[in-house]
Amino acid sequence: MRIAVLAEQAPGERRVAATPETVRKFITLGADVAVETAAGTGASIDDSAYAAAGATVATRGETLAGADIVLGVSGPAPDSLGGVKPGAWLVAGLNPSGDRARIDDYAALGIEAMAMEWMPRITRAQSMDILSSQSNLAGYKAVLDAAAEYGRAFPMMMTAAGTVSAARVFVMGVGVAGLQAIATARRLGAQVSATDVRSATREQIQSLGAKPIFVEKVAGIEGEGAGGYAGEMSAEYQAAQAELVSAHIAKQDIVVTTALIPGRPAPRLITDAQVASMRAGSVIVDLAVEQGGNVEGAAAGEIVVRHGVKIVGHRNVPSRLAADASALFARNLYNFLSAYWDKDAGRPVLPPEDEVTQGIVLTRGGAVVHPKLTGAA
Repeated sequence: MRIAVLAEQAPGERRVAATPETVRKFITLGADVAVETAAGTGASIDDSAYAAAGATVATRGETLAGADIVLGVSGPAPDSLGGVKPGAWLVAGLNPSGDRARIDDYAALGIEAMAMEWMPRITRAQSMDILSSQSNLAGYKAVLDAAAEYGRAFPMMMTAAGTVSAARVFVMGVGVAGLQAIATARRLGAQVSATDVRSATREQIQSLGAKPIFVEKVAGIEGEGAGGYAGEMSAEYQAAQAELVSAHIAKQDIVVTTALIPGRPAPRLITDAQVASMRAGSVIVDLAVEQGGNVEGAAAGEIVVRHGVKIVGHRNVPSRLAADASALFARNLYNFLSAYWDKDAGRPVLPPEDEVTQGIVLTRGGAVVHPKLTGAA
């Protein structure tokens, strides 16, 4: 059983899909591991560290030769997989909804492509969930990015020259990223509030010491979607939410937006008029900017200034913490493969009827097989 770890080719991607820690663990299971030269450089992992862990460090072609499993952070270009054998597994974040043509190309290569971002949100798969591990870091980094752009202090400071008021931070969307953003802003001393369309998050917000901001007694408040994600809001709720949020945003110094609906463009949470209501020097960080953005005027990869307010739209925020993001991502992949490792077969075996198998396997036997991509779902 040969596992290949590829260097990422996407612009700005600094993460890597395996670390020396997980390389050692795979070898303990009985696998041979090959790592492409300089794969870990962006995450501050030298080739020598992989070699010391027992991996072979080689060119891309040599790494892929004879590989049974190929690991990546994002899906490699199909034309960069020359030499991969039919039936090999590709385990990575594959963006199947946004890049369907690439999935078709994987099928044509005879690869079994597995989209880790479609891992079911069930208890036994929590340790395999790349979305959660990477969102946790994104929520943390979003607050640090906001602090860097804000130009004022976060905590209240009492000095002989007078008092500095605490920054007011509003988090919109209380999933994994939002909860970490709340916790980070609180640790920095900010006065924090938060909102979500799922009423169940009220207690989570309060448990972190933040103030919940919710529309009351309006249909659509539950907003609970499949897998714990937010779903679509009713029109009545959207109107009530907009009115409440408009009044609240105008008083905030920093807003962090995190709302995403799987397979759809990010919902619009903040309009240009609401941006204009904030005081000059305020900061908005849009973590959904690559899926269309929660904030009107946000631009992917840019910091835009509108009405004196900075709108931060960094791409690939987890990659901005590449070492930690890689460590967590690599453990997600190891936890998945090791959970299905068959000692007799000397490799992982996925039962066809298993919920994880049905959730992540996109291609098999030269065809696209996932119901969400074939129209059978």
